[in-house]
Amino acid sequence: MQRYLDAVRSAQLVRKLGHVRQLGGLGIESNGPDTVIGEICEVRPRHGAPVLAEVVGLREGRAVLMPYGEIEGLGIGCEVLATGRMPRVGVGPGLLGRVIDAFGEPLDGKPAPVVEQQRPLKAAPLNPLSRPPVDQVLETGVRCIDALLTIGRGQRIGIFAGSGVGKSTLLGMIARNTLAEVNVIALIGERGREVREFIDKQLGPEGLARSVVVVATSDQPALARARAAYAATAIAEYFRDAGRQVLLTMDSVTRFAMARREIGLAIGEPPTARGYTPSVFAELPELCERCGTAAGGGAITALYTVLVEGDDFNEPVSDMLRATLDGHVVLSRRLAQEGH
Repeated sequence: MQRYLDAVRSAQLVRKLGHVRQLGGLGIESNGPDTVIGEICEVRPRHGAPVLAEVVGLREGRAVLMPYGEIEGLGIGCEVLATGRMPRVGVGPGLLGRVIDAFGEPLDGKPAPVVEQQRPLKAAPLNPLSRPPVDQVLETGVRCIDALLTIGRGQRIGIFAGSGVGKSTLLGMIARNTLAEVNVIALIGERGREVREFIDKQLGPEGLARSVVVVATSDQPALARARAAYAATAIAEYFRDAGRQVLLTMDSVTRFAMARREIGLAIGEPPTARGYTPSVFAELPELCERCGTAAGGGAITALYTVLVEGDDFNEPVSDMLRATLDGHVVLSRRLAQEGH
């Protein structure tokens, strides 16, 4: 009887409704509903399927939402329904060998993956005093890294380079040859053509078999791109908590920061260095600190590629990540142009 009683207590007997007041740029402003930051809402157009949106800001009697999809067909007065759900992603061993989007939906043409549980996208980081020290080497299969820039299990490393220097190629080499048990690969803001090439050529069937690939291409809304980074981290945490050695690679964390900048500007945050809003510099450490070793024996070793704008290694995101991560690898454009 207990589960039926719990279901009755948690049932929503009243619908929380609001109405679109203003549409502008990337944001939707509505009168109501009674909601909280991070809650998922349905914005219902006059014709067509509802558009999912997340509450990213609250003002006096108004909610600011960011859509997960296209806003075509929405207008003033459209109904906004608070669902009571917070962002979550399905996790489980069934994700291995699959390519999914930020919502856990398959992109590889196969049936939806079987998941064991739903985990929140934003989990609390581990207590720093409960983290075992980093004392084991993670072999990447790339000789110059293993010999000269050795990576430990549970470390967080940045790969810094400008565009076209070889970050994605290096990640593919590591994912294919590493001795980690599970690869979780987040492709954030990538061109659609590059996604297929990365999976087929860089990763290969052998690498894909023990990998989970989370994709949010550059044409998707900013909120979907940011969600993909959190979803990949939550999936990596699931395997880490199961005692597995996980390699989390994110290409690129700079595009995650750009997505968060778009969201911050849309809700009225003041721009600071190069237009980045203060929340960006708060969320980058929050995302990175969720990786590392755990008391259960598992560990998340994170490799974040950092797209250095204009080859300026002192631009704000690069500078922030150098201070946040445990180490960094810098790729040389001169060596790349020589075919190295």
